[in-house]
Amino acid sequence: MAAAREKGKAVKHSESESPFVLGSIVRIFIKNFLTYTACEVHPGPNLNLVVGANGTGKSSVVCAICLGLGGKPAFLGRADKVGLFVKQGCMKGIVEIELFKSPENILITREIYVENNASVWFINRKPATLKTVEEQIAALNIQVDNLCQFLPQDKVGEFAKLSKTELLEATEKSIGSPEMYQFHCKLKNFREKERELENLCREKNTSLEKMKQRVERYKQDVERYHECKRHVDLIEMLERKRPWVEYENVREQHEEVKQCRNQVKKELKRLREMQAPWRRRIQEAEENLNNLDMKTRDNTAEIRTISQKCKEKQDALEMKDKQIEEINQAFRMKKDEETNRQKKIHQTQQIIEEWQNELDTMAVSENLQPQIDAVNTELKKLQEEKANIDNDVSDLRAEKNNQEREEKRIIDRLGQLNNIMHMKEENLKMRFRDTHSALMWLRNNKDKFKRKACEPMMLEINMKDSRHAKYVENHISSNDLRAFVFECQEDMETFLVEVRDRQKLRVNAVRAPDESCAEILPSRPIEELHRYGFYSYLRELFDAPSPVMSYLCSQYRVHDVPVGTQKTRDMIERIIQETNLKQIYTAEERYVIKISSYTKQTISSNVCLKEAQYLTSSVATEEKRQLEKQRQDISNTLKSLDARLTALFERQKLLDLRDNKLRQEKKALLERGNRRRQLESKIGVKCDSLRQLEQDAIDLEKEFQLANVKIKEINKQKAELVTEVMHLVKRIIPLNVSKVDLAFQMTKVTAEKNRLQSEYKAGTVQLRAAQERFHELDNRKQLLYEKCKELMKQAQHICRLGPNQDFPEEFKVAFQTLPDTLEEIDAFLNEEKTRASCFTGLSPSVVEEYNKQIQEIQQLTEYLEEKRNELNNYKQNISQVKEKWINLLKVMIEQINGKFSKFFSSMQCVGEVDLHMENEEEYEKYGIRIRVKFHSSTELHELTPYYHSGGEKTVSTMLYLMALQELNRCPFRVFDEINQGMDPTNERRVFEMIVETACKKRTSQYFLITPKLLQNLTYNDKMTVLFVYNGPFMLERHKWNLKRFKRRQRHLSSMTES
Repeated sequence: MAAAREKGKAVKHSESESPFVLGSIVRIFIKNFLTYTACEVHPGPNLNLVVGANGTGKSSVVCAICLGLGGKPAFLGRADKVGLFVKQGCMKGIVEIELFKSPENILITREIYVENNASVWFINRKPATLKTVEEQIAALNIQVDNLCQFLPQDKVGEFAKLSKTELLEATEKSIGSPEMYQFHCKLKNFREKERELENLCREKNTSLEKMKQRVERYKQDVERYHECKRHVDLIEMLERKRPWVEYENVREQHEEVKQCRNQVKKELKRLREMQAPWRRRIQEAEENLNNLDMKTRDNTAEIRTISQKCKEKQDALEMKDKQIEEINQAFRMKKDEETNRQKKIHQTQQIIEEWQNELDTMAVSENLQPQIDAVNTELKKLQEEKANIDNDVSDLRAEKNNQEREEKRIIDRLGQLNNIMHMKEENLKMRFRDTHSALMWLRNNKDKFKRKACEPMMLEINMKDSRHAKYVENHISSNDLRAFVFECQEDMETFLVEVRDRQKLRVNAVRAPDESCAEILPSRPIEELHRYGFYSYLRELFDAPSPVMSYLCSQYRVHDVPVGTQKTRDMIERIIQETNLKQIYTAEERYVIKISSYTKQTISSNVCLKEAQYLTSSVATEEKRQLEKQRQDISNTLKSLDARLTALFERQKLLDLRDNKLRQEKKALLERGNRRRQLESKIGVKCDSLRQLEQDAIDLEKEFQLANVKIKEINKQKAELVTEVMHLVKRIIPLNVSKVDLAFQMTKVTAEKNRLQSEYKAGTVQLRAAQERFHELDNRKQLLYEKCKELMKQAQHICRLGPNQDFPEEFKVAFQTLPDTLEEIDAFLNEEKTRASCFTGLSPSVVEEYNKQIQEIQQLTEYLEEKRNELNNYKQNISQVKEKWINLLKVMIEQINGKFSKFFSSMQCVGEVDLHMENEEEYEKYGIRIRVKFHSSTELHELTPYYHSGGEKTVSTMLYLMALQELNRCPFRVFDEINQGMDPTNERRVFEMIVETACKKRTSQYFLITPKLLQNLTYNDKMTVLFVYNGPFMLERHKWNLKRFKRRQRHLSSMTES
């Protein structure tokens, strides 16, 4: 390997001496790349024919050329990450390309690292950046992303799918001069800019016209605004003068009121002096009246005292009358009480006589004790039986409560499990609405199926641990996860006819194998794989109904796919070599192991596991089944307990009825034994009561005499009270006479006082009127003074004057031209306001907007003129560039058409290449149109991926690329298995053309990759044939001896001839 790398040093030479053209590939070295551990290829300067069986690594050389020259992995169509091109099990790969250049070749090296998909670049063994490499490659006109130059195996079909526009750009890049593609890009950019400028000018011109119209409307509003402003200024001046006029009017009123107030004040003083004598006489009358009033009050107080004493004596007399009435009432009550006692004695004697008669007629008491004992014995038995029943009922109720609590716990747990199932159904409904609709139909129509029909697998599968859901989801396809599983074909057809054909739903359905595979054993026990880090097979990670599990074991072999840990990932190479497993899972990856049908070598691929989406929510099916069974058992138990309780309650009811009946019998027996004793006892009690009544007799005569004695004593006390009342009456009569005399005197004095007050009042009315007039004028004067001050402040505020500021001369001049009265000012003011109100909807912003619009129109006009000049410049540039580009383009297409037509003519077919355009000015839609005719009976038809066969497309593609060969500026071309799909005749003709074209002197280098060749083809000495051998029986490199092989071939040939 070291020797190979030493030989890989860049070689110095002269360009005239070498058959290679600038940029041709002189050497390719790859290490740990795809199927190669190490390989070095030395291609020839002309046609390089790379031949080898499928799978040997021909296309790996193509991938090395693309990636080694800065190509993107996506262009190859194999993988999207460059790290995937490193050989399995290696962490780093190397691609080294040596390109011809005088005086010293260029050596480009790319080191690819699996970790982070990183790449490190070198130019001539010196570190470089990707941008530097791309610039170096572009300088040599190498375009690995151009299908006209580089056509990988997975992109052959895409060449025919190139649009006419894409084909033109690819051809320009491949064979056109550098200026041609630049001209084309400039034209597209210029045209795009021209279109933008035209649209911009159109929009700006429209905006300019609208702005001019708007300014015209604003102009009238501005004139009206100025006229309105004149009226508003006049109104403002009128409003300034008005408070000064109003102030002057109020000031004059204040002076007039002030003079009137002073006159009334003098009159008020004169009236007060006239009223003084009358006030003195009235005061004397009031003092005399007060003395009389005092004497009257003293007299009245004494009369009231004597009257109070008289009243007290009269109350005492009334009290004595009440005492006499009470004595009479007590005697009457004694009399009534004696009458009632006589009645009670008579009634008691009658009751005693009746009970004595009943006692005399009653027979001697019979012996009832045996009957009572029998009833007591039976009652005791009933009580014992009722106690037993109560105990049984209590036990049954306790058991029922326990069962109901257990049932509630089971129902709650089932609710939790059903909620999880509901979440899974909602997930299904959200992602696959048709599948959910079919599920609803299946649940409502299960009677239409002969055997069990399982719901979609994502609902039936329940993970034992949600962390393992990603393994199952990555192993089972999404289509099968949402598929329904049936046990018989007829049921599945019934289901599909309904949901697919009738309801037009997009659903999947599968049928489980006839013989169940659910319990099939793995190829080896999992214990044998524990040492590799495996802990379970996929089947053991989840539960599913038997049909679903049978299908998964049959289709996906979940019983034989082990799941491992990070330890498994670390031992992956050893596992692949020792276990012969087809599929395995590590903690985060899935590995698929295959054996190549060509080389018999083991090939493995791995992908990262995607996160689980459907199976993360799992329902414990076995637990749910056990809970439902327990719930049914509890329900049956509760029904049994209810039946037993009902029977006990019925028995308890019968015992209660029997108990009541026995107690009534016992009561009747007891009453029969106790009746005689009761009567004798009652008679004794009544006799005692009769004797007591006879002893409580009242002596009415004695009571009457005692009452008369008490009444006589009270009458003596009444006589004494009457005498005292007479003495008091004699004392009060003189006092009443004096009171009348005092009242007469007070009446006389009051009349005199009223006469004086009446005379005084006449003078007082005049005085009060004068006072009121004075107060009114004084208040009015004060109000006018305050109003003057307020009006002065308002006038100064409206005119914007300070308290001590002189009145401006300009206001004096302006005020002289205005009316001098408030009426005239208000009339003038209303007139001006009416005129100003006619100018509605106007504001200073109108003038501002008008000026702003004028300025914007000027700016927009200048901007539009600038853009029109810029647009004219672009049109001139387009015209100049277009003429240069069209001339180069027409020459190029004529040359391609000549070569292309010549190649087709040699095959007795017709082919043309021409320039296609839809609109002369839409340069982005210019394209190259290829038209071909393979049969004389048909017309020329445009080459499309839909009209022509695969072989016709391949022949047309190859001949077009060959037509570019002699015109081409690119250093090399690569075509991978382009002869696949050609019939032998066309393949032979195309091969001969390739040999003829590619083996000319100083032509581009050619790489043609093919797995097979026809016999007896035409070859050329300038061709280089590279055979790719790969497999377990491949000779070591040091054992390869071409001279010995030739000697052996000549020896065998001589033996055959002899």
